[in-house]
Amino acid sequence: MLPLKHAPFQESAMNAPVELDSLFPAQAMDRRRFLVTGAAAGFALAAQPVCAQSVIHTSAEGLAAGTTRIPVEGGSLPVYHARPAGSARLPTVLVIQEIFGVHEHIQDVCRRLAHLGYLAVAPELYFRQGNPAELDSIPAILENIVARVPDAQVLADLDSCAAWATRQGGDPDRLAVTGFCWGGRITWLYAAHNPRLKAGVAWYGRLQGRPTPLTPRQPLDVAGELKAPVLGLYGALDQGIPVTDVEAMQAALALAGGASMIHLYPHSGHAFHADYRPSYNPADGTDGWRRLAEWFRNHL
Repeated sequence: MLPLKHAPFQESAMNAPVELDSLFPAQAMDRRRFLVTGAAAGFALAAQPVCAQSVIHTSAEGLAAGTTRIPVEGGSLPVYHARPAGSARLPTVLVIQEIFGVHEHIQDVCRRLAHLGYLAVAPELYFRQGNPAELDSIPAILENIVARVPDAQVLADLDSCAAWATRQGGDPDRLAVTGFCWGGRITWLYAAHNPRLKAGVAWYGRLQGRPTPLTPRQPLDVAGELKAPVLGLYGALDQGIPVTDVEAMQAALALAGGASMIHLYPHSGHAFHADYRPSYNPADGTDGWRRLAEWFRNHL
């Protein structure tokens, strides 16, 4: 697994709001159209470049952690996994990446979950489309990779990861999912997809947008179809996911009934848990992790 290339991102590209919905079909496209307004895209990419180092580094001591590949349709899916060493019948957490792939921060999240007693599995869900670490700007990642990833393919790959975890001794009756940014959106969709799921935690994932051939539904569309309770963690200052979207999702969840809910941090923007980015808010990131741990403890 290649680490994220931390080449400096162009400030102008980082500041430009990106409308991912306009990228389908992802053929030759007008670059100006790609960079035009689109706050509803929900990636809310920070105006500063990505940092090279994480604030938090979690040791693998006492863990069995590493990489492997899982056979899936169209190839062999690379995954990073971590679990308490020598343990079996563990609850499983699928960890869904940001647009940058399964870099060190996502691996660290897996190790944090393993220290809490989970088998954590983070798949490289873009492996068919490309490696984000080989691109040097966020617009390039969105245009050349993210825009080409079908939701149906992602959900099927996550199903394969859940099946793999069961073969490794994970408990199929205690399955959870968590994801960040792009992965936060997928967390909601997966909670509406897999009837065996028991819990989800979605970190600042896009909630609504125009349907496309590859992304036909958004979290707001499936709020009444969730198979498991989802905790959404969002920032009120997120420039890509307006509070009105969060309020619409809260209303849809209330109408559907059930235990799903959203916690809104008034002083955070997007990616407040990403300790390798300038958007990191230590207090809210820590509180969000506490809420995740409690959510999984109560539902798994």
